[in-house]
Amino acid sequence: MINMNGLCHFFCRSGLLLAVLIASGCAGRLQPVEMPVEMTPPPSHSAKWEHLSGIHQGDWFHALNQGDEALDWRLRAIDSAVESIDLQTFIWELDGAGALVRDHLLAAAERGVFVRVMLDDSFILDADQALLDIDEHPGIEIKIFNPYKRRSSNVALREVLNLGEFHRLDHRMHNKVIVVDNRVAIIGGRNIAQQYYGYHETQNFRDLELVGGGPIVQRLSDGFDAYWNNRWAFPVNMIMELRSGPGKPTTLSFDDGTGPEWHLEESPELRIKAWQDLAKAAHSGKARLILDNPPSDSPDSASDVPGQLGVDLLEIIDSATSELWLVSAYLIPTSELEEAIERCEQRGVQVRILTNSINSNNHITAHSAYRKHLDELIASGAEIHEVRADAKDRANYIASPIEEKALGLHAKIIVVDNDVVFVGSANLDPRSLKINTEMGLVIESEALNAELRRLLEPDFSLRNAWHVQLNAQGDTIWVSDDETLRSQPAHSFMQRIEDWFFMKLPIENEM
Repeated sequence: MINMNGLCHFFCRSGLLLAVLIASGCAGRLQPVEMPVEMTPPPSHSAKWEHLSGIHQGDWFHALNQGDEALDWRLRAIDSAVESIDLQTFIWELDGAGALVRDHLLAAAERGVFVRVMLDDSFILDADQALLDIDEHPGIEIKIFNPYKRRSSNVALREVLNLGEFHRLDHRMHNKVIVVDNRVAIIGGRNIAQQYYGYHETQNFRDLELVGGGPIVQRLSDGFDAYWNNRWAFPVNMIMELRSGPGKPTTLSFDDGTGPEWHLEESPELRIKAWQDLAKAAHSGKARLILDNPPSDSPDSASDVPGQLGVDLLEIIDSATSELWLVSAYLIPTSELEEAIERCEQRGVQVRILTNSINSNNHITAHSAYRKHLDELIASGAEIHEVRADAKDRANYIASPIEEKALGLHAKIIVVDNDVVFVGSANLDPRSLKINTEMGLVIESEALNAELRRLLEPDFSLRNAWHVQLNAQGDTIWVSDDETLRSQPAHSFMQRIEDWFFMKLPIENEM
């Protein structure tokens, strides 16, 4: 999203330069690249993985509910690799958590592990040189999906430099998965940055993902390969060399800021035992990957616009017969989604929705678009809950001290009846359902379904979320365990003004 303050400042300072940049941005579109095909190696037959294969006959999963646990298992998975690591993510910030992942990937490459990393280009600003430095290691390859041709560390300037390719660049890769040795995988909504693991100084996310194994891992690696070998996946050293002069990124100085309490290294013996204990306690299930196809022609081609996952999610919602839980950080129902929710209510399905409040949402524009649908959702019979930034149990997801830290929702989960769940990267908004590429797992498992219900139930409670209702007079109210509000729980009058302003803009289909 464009930084409007920065862009306005730029307009005011140099109208002539802007005209030149627009002209250059409209010329010389980036062309897809042809590269040799590389595939994930077959599943490893290392003894550590062979021991796991006898515990479950099919797919198995464990929910990573807390940030510190999710970071530990990410690093443990990397440290366990013998042959290959495939990492695909939307954001990789080289902060404390991101630096730990970097260091463990480098250590894996030093052991001879084949490491591939695929990133979206949305938030690669000051990190160009840092990624080039990592890519210099002979055991690591980094690709950038659907990249900006003209580089800049200023987000507004970068948008201006690439105005001629807006429609292509609007389609982002939001997929998130890590596959190790083609035997185990982690999939869900977490990016790689400290706020997704509870370690940010001010704002952290409540998220949830799955670690698991079984035949489904091969499907995940096949999906990774489809993106890796796509013509719009560029080696990082190729695209970074195309950077232009204005706003040229400089070398990033790493300041990890990590303390010993973030992650305790373990011996190989303890690592193997941890995997065995995890697999024994994990839930069996029948998993199916739903994955948007990468573009075959161009990301802005009408025939290549993603939407396969969106169609599948509507079918999952329509399959509900008794109960439906929708957990989405950004909830902006498309007309098709609204109709699916209405059909659920009409056939007697109890619909519970958890999303962000105005105060916990890190994108005010997304919240403003959601607000347009709030009354209709309530009227349809859906039970609406909005996460409180000051959730009383936020210590479950945030490292101490928590007094000055706010909580936001980032999880993307659907729970259907008592036997089906969806966990993935997709929010329930137009950007996830129709613009970005997304992925996720649909799993049939009564045990995992029950586990996710247990883990999510506290998030719906009045201690941790506002229950949005209509009072006797038909007015919208926000109810918590200790107060009832007649207007949104905003942290300031200015935030309410911003919300009102963005509600007036015709930008919902881009959210």
